[in-house]
Amino acid sequence: MYRFSNTVIGFLNLFTLLASIPIIGAGLWMARSSTTCEKFLQTPLLFIGFIILIVSLAGFIGACFHVAWALWLYLFVMLFLIGALMGLTVFGFVVTSQGGGVDVPGKVYKEYHLQNYSPWLRKRIKDPQYWVTIRACILGSKTCATVITWTPYDYLTKDLTPIQSGCCKPPTTCNYGLTIMGQDEDCYHWNNDPNLLCYECDSCKAGVLEDVRRDWQKISVLNIVMLVLLIGIYSIGCCAFQNTKRAVSDYPHGENRMYKVRPRWDFYWWRWWHDRRHQLY
Repeated sequence: MYRFSNTVIGFLNLFTLLASIPIIGAGLWMARSSTTCEKFLQTPLLFIGFIILIVSLAGFIGACFHVAWALWLYLFVMLFLIGALMGLTVFGFVVTSQGGGVDVPGKVYKEYHLQNYSPWLRKRIKDPQYWVTIRACILGSKTCATVITWTPYDYLTKDLTPIQSGCCKPPTTCNYGLTIMGQDEDCYHWNNDPNLLCYECDSCKAGVLEDVRRDWQKISVLNIVMLVLLIGIYSIGCCAFQNTKRAVSDYPHGENRMYKVRPRWDFYWWRWWHDRRHQLY
């Protein structure tokens, strides 16, 4: 039974080793695509896939072939991953604690305002380099293709996703029939051109952040489950590491206290000198 932990670690790492292959394959397949959104995910997928591959290989070799240094490397990386995942989870809950939609009187959908989100998210979404990539993704997904054909009755009865609410229409408070000063700045950014619409509006950026916030909250819950699983695997890995050290010393039920298996190079010389001295005296 003392080798049970080695068997469990071996099977778990064999499973994750095989699972890393399609992840790496997906990242390489995305490299061939010309779609901006897919290229945006390519680097994280490749990084995660190779990390899982290396860690799983070290854990599998260490547990199944009793290689202590491989298991030590495996446990070190696992401890780093647990710490990083814990920090990421806490950071995710802090960053996504702000935000949410505002009800529009007489409408089913909600509208979103950029100032309601955390400063860290606002700073990232306002970066022109990030926004060009995200804007290209929204255009490529044709999110607004159906919304721009809606009638006024549709706007009263149908719901909108956060991105559709912020990017595909001007804010509800805008009034284009009369010249009214002091309107929302987004009212002046709106354009009927399907390639422009409200893609440069703060409401569009807020809609993207709302989607990010919802997805991040779901991922944070999943991260908690993964943390519990990783801590359990790490505990089993520690037992497997101890078993591997015992197997290497050929002393399975305890630590081998013999640390000199062969005599030192001068043992026989000193033994001869000791015997000769006793013969003389």
